[in-house]
Amino acid sequence: MENIGVYGGTFDPVHHAHLILAREAADNFQLARVILVPAAISPFKPAPLTPADARLEMLRAATLGDALFAIDDCELQRPPPSYTVETVELLRAKYSGAGLFLLLGDDNLAGLPRWHRYEDLRKMVTIIILSRARRCMTHEYEVVNRRIDISSTEIRERVRASKSIRYFVPPAVEDIITQRRLYQEVPR
Repeated sequence: MENIGVYGGTFDPVHHAHLILAREAADNFQLARVILVPAAISPFKPAPLTPADARLEMLRAATLGDALFAIDDCELQRPPPSYTVETVELLRAKYSGAGLFLLLGDDNLAGLPRWHRYEDLRKMVTIIILSRARRCMTHEYEVVNRRIDISSTEIRERVRASKSIRYFVPPAVEDIITQRRLYQEVPR
């Protein structure tokens, strides 16, 4: 049986912490691939600042040539909000027989029981928490313990302040941010 990681998020923008933590999860849990799923609109977060096509372009550029990663834009094709359980159902049908592992940043941990059809979701996947925060929370899930202090929020703020984002994001992502002039304005 093949094990597949499912890693959703706004990826606004995708950065090295996303990629390193996904790779670490793949190594630790013998995942054959990690499917990155950009969200249209999360039920618990503000709408992404960047249009879906730009976020998708950045994901493709960041993972180009890396056989571990696949991208599925199914949430961008459905009307919002993006419910993880619906994505998992779709991927279960698409990858019949595969074990699905849901990769979640620890910033989602506190609200997880409020997720749409949470109990159904728990039965369909093995949840892996990606520890990114400095705080420790007790929980029952598998964990990737690697602290990388990079966030999409910080990257957007650095761009607005005309500071370098080199080494925060892959060079191809930095090129897209520059070419498209992303994150230069203060959000309303």
